[in-house]
Amino acid sequence: MTSSLSLSGQLLLAMPGMTDPRFDRSVIYMCTHDEAGAMGLIINQPIDFLTFEGLLEQLEITAAPEVPEVTIHCGGPVEPGRGFVLHSADFVQESTLIVSETLALTATVDVLKAIASGTGPRNHLLALGYAGWGAGQLENEITQNAWLTAEADEEIIFHTEVDQKWPRTMAMLGIDISMLSSLAGHA
Repeated sequence: MTSSLSLSGQLLLAMPGMTDPRFDRSVIYMCTHDEAGAMGLIINQPIDFLTFEGLLEQLEITAAPEVPEVTIHCGGPVEPGRGFVLHSADFVQESTLIVSETLALTATVDVLKAIASGTGPRNHLLALGYAGWGAGQLENEITQNAWLTAEADEEIIFHTEVDQKWPRTMAMLGIDISMLSSLAGHA
């Protein structure tokens, strides 16, 4: 695969016929994608069993008096106990992965401490787990009509209600979701 075909920094949208319920109507921000495989975070599946405040308590992180309200997302089925923060590139540490000119990924406790103290990145999305694909697996799924790709949009990633991310990204592509069928056709 050449770098021009990389989906890093793009959005991946599940098609209506997605057979894996873990990815039904999911929007995934692609953090890495190369010949070895791909990794991304689902950005529209909130977790309801854990709050940010509860997570900080578990990690023994002291928060500022006004702890920001942060939704925790299910980033995917791989390593669900591991945390990732997708964020604006105004916060960079040695371990931060710069994904694009404006977005980065950090998976250290330090970024959580910074968010809790009010000194973290301007925009951030916290996820537990990630979506991963082996070499060629994602490309195969795309040819099987499981996924669409779209340009990443920070408004959708960080500032759109969770239940609106999938339909708004589809609309951004000019797709009327009421016209989509879950049955794929091949000529």
